[in-house]
Amino acid sequence: MNVIFIPTGPYKIPVYQGKASRIITENEEKMFWNKYSAIGKQRGCYVFGIRAGGGLTPGYVGRATKSFKQEVFTHHKLSKYHQFLADYQRGTPVLFFLSYPVMKGAPKVSHIQELEDFLIQACVKVNPGLLNIKGTKAEEWGISGVLRGATGKPSKSARSFKILIKMK
Repeated sequence: MNVIFIPTGPYKIPVYQGKASRIITENEEKMFWNKYSAIGKQRGCYVFGIRAGGGLTPGYVGRATKSFKQEVFTHHKLSKYHQFLADYQRGTPVLFFLSYPVMKGAPKVSHIQELEDFLIQACVKVNPGLLNIKGTKAEEWGISGVLRGATGKPSKSARSFKILIKMK
C-alpha cells in the first residue's frame, strides 16, 4: 500500500520576545495548539524552520508517532529550537507538518521513520547546520548527471535515465 503524507504549513510559531532573545514558552505553545488544534491530533513528521528575507531555512526535523501535540514541543525539541533561534536575530519561526493520512488502524511507524530519514537528508543539503544528530551524514555515492553527481550539463544518457526513472 502506498502511503501519501499530506504537507501543511508553514505555521507561524508565537514567541516570547525578551530583551536579549526569543524563546517559546508554555504560553506560546498553548497559543499555537489553540489555533491549530486539528493538526495536533495527527501523526507524521515535522520540520521546524525560520522564514527570513523571503526564504525558508530548515533547522530541525522530527517525527511524531503518537501525536504532533505530544511530541513537537517537548523539552528536548524546544532546546533545539531555541539554539536555532539564537542564530537568527530576525525571521519568523515556523513549522511544517507532513501528516500520515487518516486510515483505519494505527499508522505504520516504519513509514514515518522512512519519511524522517528522507527529510533529514533533504534538509541537511539545504542547511548543513541542521540540528538533527542522527541521519545527517551525507551519502557517499551519486549518479553522474542524475543524483548528487558532478556539476555541469548532464550527458545524453543521464538525461534519458532521468526520464526512465521519472526524475526531473
